[in-house]
Amino acid sequence: MRKISEDGVIFRSPKDGRLIDMTPERSIQIQNALGADVIMAFDECPPGDAGRDAVKAATDRTYRWLERCIAAHERDDQALFGIVQGGIFLDLRSQAVADLTMLDLPGYAIGGVSVGESPENIRMVVQHTAPLLPREKIRYLMGVGTYREMAQAIAAGIDVFDCVIPTRLGRHGAALVKGDRLNLKNAQFKEDFSPLDEDCPCYTCQNFSRAYLNHLIKAKEMLAYMLLSLHNVTELINFTVQIRASILGDRFVEDFGDWLEAAADQ
Repeated sequence: MRKISEDGVIFRSPKDGRLIDMTPERSIQIQNALGADVIMAFDECPPGDAGRDAVKAATDRTYRWLERCIAAHERDDQALFGIVQGGIFLDLRSQAVADLTMLDLPGYAIGGVSVGESPENIRMVVQHTAPLLPREKIRYLMGVGTYREMAQAIAAGIDVFDCVIPTRLGRHGAALVKGDRLNLKNAQFKEDFSPLDEDCPCYTCQNFSRAYLNHLIKAKEMLAYMLLSLHNVTELINFTVQIRASILGDRFVEDFGDWLEAAADQ
C-alpha cells in the first residue's frame, strides 16, 4: 500500500487506486492551503513493535524531513510543530528532543505512541519525554485521549491532545460518561429514559434519552452516531476544563489522583 523513501511516501489511494506521491514539501503546501492555526511536520511513525534500527532510521529521517518542512513553510500565521519520534527507546527520544528544540519551533509534539505499545510503555515514553521539551512552548501528545492517559500526561507537562476516541466510540454505539464507557446497544438501555449524563450540557444529553439512542442504534440510524460523537467530544472537553480549574486552584493531585495511578488492567 505504501513505499517510504528519503524523498517521501508513495501510496495507493484507497478511493480510486491511483498512486499519490507525498513529500514533506507537498504536505506543507496542503496544510498552508488549508489555513490551520497549527500544522504538523511530515514525519515517519514506525509501528510500536519496530526494532531499534528501524526506529532510529525513522527518527533520523523525521528530522531531515522537518528541515525540509521548515524550508517549505510559507505562512507566518500558522505555527509549524515538530514531532518527536523514537519509539520506546528513551535515548532516541532524548536525542530527538535535543535535535528538534535546536530549531526553535512554536511547539513540539510527542508522536509514535498509541501505535501498538502497551499502556506501560506509553506512560514511560510520555513521562520521560514531556519534561525534556521547553516549558515555554506548547507540548502536544498525539493520539492519546483516555481519561487516565490524559491525566498522567498532563501531570508530566503535556498541554494539548488529539484522539479519535470520541468519534470511534460514537461510531460503535458507545458513550463516555464520567470516564466509563456505556454500550448503548445493550438491552438494558431500551427503557432507560434518563440522559447519558444529567450533568452534561451537550445537545445530546439535553434532548435525548438513553432509550432513544438505543432505538436509533438498533435502527442503524446515522443520527445515533452523530449524537454519541457530539456527547463524547463534549465529555473530553469538560474533563480538560475540570483539570485546568484544578491546576489553577492547586488541587490537581487531590482532585485527579485516582486517574494518575496505573489501572489494574493496564
